[in-house]
Amino acid sequence: MWKEIGDREAGKLRPKSFASRIKSNRIGTLQLSNHKDIVSPHRGSINSLQVDLTEGRYLLSGASDASAAVYDVQRATDYEAGGLIAKHKCIFVVDKQHESGHKYAISSAIWYPVDTGLFITGSYDHHINVWDTNTTQVVMNFKMPGKVYRTAMSSLATSHMLIAAGTEDVQVRLCDIASGAFAHTLSGHRASLMVDGVMTVEWSTSSEWVLVTGGCDGAIRFWDIRRAGCFLVLDQSHSQLGRRPHILECSATNKVLTSKSLSAGQSSSSYTKPRTQHRKLASGNGTKQSPVGRRQRLHPGMLSSQDRATAHYGAVNGLKVTDDGMYLLSAGSDSRLRLWDIESGCNTLVNYETVRLQTSKPIQLATTQDSALVFVPCMTAVKAFDVWSGKTSLTFRGHYEYVNCCWFSTQDQELYTGGNDRQILLWLPSRLIADEADEGPAQDRDNWSD
Repeated sequence: MWKEIGDREAGKLRPKSFASRIKSNRIGTLQLSNHKDIVSPHRGSINSLQVDLTEGRYLLSGASDASAAVYDVQRATDYEAGGLIAKHKCIFVVDKQHESGHKYAISSAIWYPVDTGLFITGSYDHHINVWDTNTTQVVMNFKMPGKVYRTAMSSLATSHMLIAAGTEDVQVRLCDIASGAFAHTLSGHRASLMVDGVMTVEWSTSSEWVLVTGGCDGAIRFWDIRRAGCFLVLDQSHSQLGRRPHILECSATNKVLTSKSLSAGQSSSSYTKPRTQHRKLASGNGTKQSPVGRRQRLHPGMLSSQDRATAHYGAVNGLKVTDDGMYLLSAGSDSRLRLWDIESGCNTLVNYETVRLQTSKPIQLATTQDSALVFVPCMTAVKAFDVWSGKTSLTFRGHYEYVNCCWFSTQDQELYTGGNDRQILLWLPSRLIADEADEGPAQDRDNWSD
């Protein structure tokens, strides 16, 4: 660490590179906290976790006992062991005893992206509740056609206030907080033999209009909610090796190819006429139009072969779009974790090491800010995989039963995990105690100056 600080002071290291290295070093030392504890009031499995996106201070949890709780993760409510262990008890909890509380398990609990004044819960009682955080009262309620598996709101949205809901029904519904009604119904997923419905939904991190859904039919669909029908269905057999070249590299390559083609055209005039004839043929033939026309005809909603493509051999129970909006991570009941290039729609064929995933319920994935690591609940542990090599970088063991959800705080490089053991565990970067140890025992002296 001191080397990086010296390089930064000398101007050898840029500010962003310095911050990235410090964060990477902190993430590499994550371990179960022994000085900060989240006291869970839940009497059922923890199904959902999220720290608010505005302050990075308030943790929201939803559990199978139909309760949701909010914690202040920056200010402890109590201290134990002589002040060495900070206890963070919930600020408030809403449960079955509440007049407007859910009757069955809460499967999803999310913050309103703009501020902490509202939060949203989805439940197996077929309802989505919008809560006022200050009064802990339900200000809006949406009746769904079946169990609610997952809810999501876009962190980029400035033109809408839509809640995307994945339920037992094969149709995805968009609930509008502004009007209190359903704004859209997205039809495309199909019924499966075992379980029906859409288990997970995720908004794009590059556009407020693009929604990604994963269904029990094994399909992952991309929707532009301004238009009818999905515009992309991912196919696991449609693949590419590794990541696409950087946009600057692509532009430089295109410039080189363009200059070469121009020089070749100037040196040989005999090819001018055939090239012109080919262009006329392309424009005159109704079956061979421009590339844009071909893309329109290959719309997944128009070709049944592409419309039936699958991303997993089984239900899709986890989705996570990287922060740069370029890649999508998906988890399935086939115990496969896949990385997709969103622009090309290709499976990148990254082979993630042994992964055992839950098959009966959705799981919540998390990624680091630079998208270098993905945190995946794997039975009783959480594994951090290198996104591009697929190798296991870290393994977090502390839960006694299956882990259902995890949330990574990019602000403090902290990891929160929740499982069937009703516990919320906190994983923090290890404290730098080497420097304190080098100082030796503290001397007994006052603070008066001589």
